[in-house]
Amino acid sequence: MTLARWPNEGAFEKIAGFPARSGQGDDHGGKIGALNAGFGYAGERPRGWQASRDLWVHGYWAWDWANSYERVESLDLDQRLIKTAAPHGLYGFRKDQRFYFLNVLEELDQPGEWFLDRQIGRLYFWPPHPIDKGEVLVSLLDQPLISMNEASHVAVRGLVLEASRGHGISIKGGASNQIVGCAIRLMGNYGVQIEGGKGHRVAACDIENTGDGGVSISGGDRQTLSPGGHAVENSHFQRQGRWSKCYVPAVLVSGVGHRVAHNLIHDHPHCAVLFSGNDHVIEFNEIHHVALETGDVGAIYTGRDYTYRGNVIRHNFIHDTGGVGMGSMGAYMDDCVSGTEISGNVFYRVQRAAFLGGGRDHRVVNNIFVDCTPAVSLDGRGLDKSPVWHNMVADYMKKRLADVPPALYRQRYPALTTLDQYYPSAEAGIPPEGNVIERNVSVGGKWLEVCWHADAKLQQIRDNYVGADPGFVAPDKLDFRLKPDSPAWEIGFKPIPMDQIGLQQNAERRELEALTRRAKRGKPAERAAP
Repeated sequence: MTLARWPNEGAFEKIAGFPARSGQGDDHGGKIGALNAGFGYAGERPRGWQASRDLWVHGYWAWDWANSYERVESLDLDQRLIKTAAPHGLYGFRKDQRFYFLNVLEELDQPGEWFLDRQIGRLYFWPPHPIDKGEVLVSLLDQPLISMNEASHVAVRGLVLEASRGHGISIKGGASNQIVGCAIRLMGNYGVQIEGGKGHRVAACDIENTGDGGVSISGGDRQTLSPGGHAVENSHFQRQGRWSKCYVPAVLVSGVGHRVAHNLIHDHPHCAVLFSGNDHVIEFNEIHHVALETGDVGAIYTGRDYTYRGNVIRHNFIHDTGGVGMGSMGAYMDDCVSGTEISGNVFYRVQRAAFLGGGRDHRVVNNIFVDCTPAVSLDGRGLDKSPVWHNMVADYMKKRLADVPPALYRQRYPALTTLDQYYPSAEAGIPPEGNVIERNVSVGGKWLEVCWHADAKLQQIRDNYVGADPGFVAPDKLDFRLKPDSPAWEIGFKPIPMDQIGLQQNAERRELEALTRRAKRGKPAERAAP
């Protein structure tokens, strides 16, 4: 349910400005107001509210990818100025950025909203349906429903887990645990959080309505490049980020050697898959209607480290993404991250489908782009002289290189040696070089954007089909297989196994479907036969 707010869910107010004396640079040529000086709002709506010591605001205060909840310390109705209490968010207040008020009793004005008067312990709630015909859950539990610490070979199977303010399942250490065929919903944090260990698997689960993300997996050793071997597969994720909004993806991946495959992910305010580290495989996923409330975000996202190498994004179907402000990307290789393979994917109605943000040694090969603007975007931000970008490559990225064993990484990822000509100083910046963009099909929208200091001559761009319909089987039904007589075969295009993308019907999924049917009928959630 929604904490009483104004404007109502789906709408925002805009920051009217900030005190002139508080203005400061944002490192990108703009101005933001200091957090401790407050911000202005427009209109007279707050005059209709009783004074409250528990009024809050939530907003994307400076950037469309960074949000925070701020408690209102003072509300000046005459100056229309709001000051928020410490601790503050990370940035400042920018004119015209989005925000809303929340925890306002007078704004409890539609079904599904609620307000808690903490002083007298009274809850006000406008139920969306007759309250005597449904189930009302109020959870006070702030711990995971299931915790495993250094446990191994444990299977959690065929359970409905719901209503914790913490995680649904927490696994720390151990080996070869499995979460299979479970419905995990209404969690305050993540559905499943896996920290360390080896070979854990989350499969055939439905994970929905979580305050933070869906599944978080970390493991493996970046100092030795030994894999953690966790897998998240054949699971359905929807409506993550109900509270936290940003950087709480359906699947969060860190470490070495994990697999995210055959999942269906949709209805998310920010990114679907966020990864860091090495040798991950993200494949056969269908992702749509993500980035619904944020901007400058990718459906699949990573960034800002030259040593994140060996990662593969292949055979995914990414379509109908959102994005405000700067919009959204399909596969977003941000801030000079390098060495990712993006191959055999289908991008449909995505703003910047494959975005190479200053990085090197990427391979964008054998993809289909339909109505993307552009299909491939490549820039050279690592050459920019402004402090924010120069310091990124000359200082921050240099330190990340020093964090890993140089001999091991250069042996595993030989392209890293091409950075030696620019370091140790990187005074002139580092160009995007060695990117391969070949054997792709691009229809509608815009094909290629090379901008911001990048030079197309430093890339290998060849044998791409750009033009009219190449002969898709049934594009109106999102079937982008190519017919046998398609001219795209002449450039060496290879078939994409579209029938394997997304959820796969198997015994585990059938077991989950039987479980959820029984739960809806109010019967005991017994194990169903495959």
